[in-house]
Amino acid sequence: MTTSRRDAFKLAAAALALSACGVQGKKVEAPKKDAVADYWANKKQNGTLRFANWPLYIDKEGKDYPSLKLFEQDKGIKVTYAESIQDNGTWFGKIQPQLAAGTDIGCDLMVMTNGIQLGRAIDLGYLVALDHSKLPTFAANASPGVKNPTWDPNNTFTVPWTVGVTGIAYNPKYVNEVTSMADLWNPKYKGKVGMMLDSQELANFGMFALGIDPDKSGEAEWKKAAAKLQEQRDAGLVRKYYENDYIDALVRGDIWITMAWSGDVFQQIAEGKDLKFVVPQEGATIWTDNMCIPKTAQNPVDALALMDYVYQPKIAQMLVEYINFITPVPATQELVRTHAAEEKGEDKKLLEQIATSPLIYPSAEDMAKMRSYKMLTTAEEKVFEGIFQPISQG
Repeated sequence: MTTSRRDAFKLAAAALALSACGVQGKKVEAPKKDAVADYWANKKQNGTLRFANWPLYIDKEGKDYPSLKLFEQDKGIKVTYAESIQDNGTWFGKIQPQLAAGTDIGCDLMVMTNGIQLGRAIDLGYLVALDHSKLPTFAANASPGVKNPTWDPNNTFTVPWTVGVTGIAYNPKYVNEVTSMADLWNPKYKGKVGMMLDSQELANFGMFALGIDPDKSGEAEWKKAAAKLQEQRDAGLVRKYYENDYIDALVRGDIWITMAWSGDVFQQIAEGKDLKFVVPQEGATIWTDNMCIPKTAQNPVDALALMDYVYQPKIAQMLVEYINFITPVPATQELVRTHAAEEKGEDKKLLEQIATSPLIYPSAEDMAKMRSYKMLTTAEEKVFEGIFQPISQG
């Protein structure tokens, strides 16, 4: 799962591609309640759903998807599932002309990461505002931490599929303990520090190191963070600015300490590797992969039904046991523990690791320290990339 997922996480490159394409549009206002009601008033369940997701990002047994099979049985909706999304930029570049023209993109439900592309889809009016009266299971079971995100107030257009964290990982063979963002600037790790190539990921860590909240940042704060990151580079601390290959470098000992995605580290630990992951005291980045309905959806009611269905704890349990990222449904933890008690051998060991891992069930203390990416306007994107890209790509 993780290899395919992290291969795709290249927001900086995607941002450049989109800027080059000159995607333009007028930012839309938050939809009025009556407009949302009017949209959904005459929509009916059609008994079919086309779902576009990332590779290896749902529970699977052989050729079947057990959670989708239950959905089909319970709701009478036939699902066509496609692993169509390889990265946010390529996906958005593919569907943007069709959405702009108001033509069908071939799916009714899709999963996109919060960040540049999803923000642009919202701003350009390409997503359907959700009818939350049809999302009672989400309301009842979703973690407070995934409700009302800064980049989509009141979950107007999205609800999370799963959640991840960008924190610090280290190899305890070479590093005793990590508690602070300052450890990435420690001279004793010269040439053994891994940082991410992605501009948004890199920028957040530069801001965290200076005590800056990305949500409240602007050009002045970005320049300060860039200077901090440049200082790290000029001191020879950074071995490389990585895409997805940082985790292998950490395991090999090429780097000792690095920016890291929680799901990658969990899977390495589950395979027996001796690695540690921390949310430093200054904070870490939380990101979500979100279900959303394109405005040209042919079966939006059916899409909304699945969005709500996966918030049943038993269904969310099936997903978290396979995907191994943070689940947006905290009640799954006890279900995973119960499942572990029923199993034996390696299955039991893995389930116990899932149930007890702070990489999948973070503490309230860690969650309180997490921040998202700064939501950027088109004009801000160019400034932002111009400040941070030269550090990792210069």
